Amino acid sequence: MAPDLRQDFNMMEQKKRVSMILQSPAFCEELETMIQDQLKKGKTPTSLLALQQIADFMTTSMPSMYPAAPQGGMAALNMSLGMVTPVNDLRGSDSISCEKGEKLQRCKLAAFYRLADLFGWSELIYNHLTVRVNSDQERFLIAPFGLLYSEVTASSLVKINLQGEIVDRGSTNLGVNQAGFTLHSAIYATRPDVKCIVHIHTAAGAAVSAMKCGLLPISPEALSLGEVAYHDYHGILVDDEETTLIQKNIGPKSKVLILRNHGLVSVGETVEEAFYYIHNLVTACEIQVRTLASAGGPDNLVMLDPAKYKLRPNVPEPVLFTCKQCFTCWRQRNLLRTTEQRAKNVSVVHYE
Repeated sequence: MAPDLRQDFNMMEQKKRVSMILQSPAFCEELETMIQDQLKKGKTPTSLLALQQIADFMTTSMPSMYPAAPQGGMAALNMSLGMVTPVNDLRGSDSISCEKGEKLQRCKLAAFYRLADLFGWSELIYNHLTVRVNSDQERFLIAPFGLLYSEVTASSLVKINLQGEIVDRGSTNLGVNQAGFTLHSAIYATRPDVKCIVHIHTAAGAAVSAMKCGLLPISPEALSLGEVAYHDYHGILVDDEETTLIQKNIGPKSKVLILRNHGLVSVGETVEEAFYYIHNLVTACEIQVRTLASAGGPDNLVMLDPAKYKLRPNVPEPVLFTCKQCFTCWRQRNLLRTTEQRAKNVSVVHYE
């Protein structure tokens, strides 16, 4: 085993030992005894209060303070044990090397990994969520290969280029899954509008991906996805020919790609948008699997017409003014003449 890898494993073992000790009933009992003794003999009530708070935090009733998510995941277990690692662990000099806006993207992506684990979308250390942080130099953030979703933090994310080469290793000595990023790099290369990509495997998603009918329009969640793209299974994605085929299949506008007999992919112009689409896609797949199981086949289902139930258009942002003078200036210049034009084209926030 490489020295760096051995050191990481040793650190993990030490953390496990510390956690076991802190959660030990014997430790809590001994700490409580010390506090009671100090209450009788000690003369520093402030310190005693701190010790009492520690003892209360270590009691066996602690799991009720952190209700687990309904679908579980390692993060839910860690929350129930009070072992939550902060998402934003960038402090002081750690954030100096970040590019403009990178710290926020790191926090968002790390939080996305935690949410994926809480929703039960994780598959040990496999699958990936990535974010584009620099469009000019094509830089992306991805979780280091070896961390569970529940262990990902802002500082541990690895920065790579479009070829999957490491630019910034982050706070760990772990690398990245080259084969896992091939799918992401193929989409990023052909879709400059995409800033975040999610690829997960869920049981319901894999089941729908194996159905000849694909995703059926039987729920509002399915209709909210727009045009769904499909890509046939060719094994592990490693060759350039399949990369070109993926780019062709996802097209210029699709937000959702179903990998046949494999899993689910969603893309977004923001991290939030990618989460929205993958959440609705997973839900739509679960609805379809349960409905088909109870209905006995697609012939017994009521299909919705996507053309009839069009997506609600984006509500335009209102015109915002910070002072009466700004409004007067805008009205006098008569930039837009009609209410329709204002609603469609104007979104002004003026700071002076």
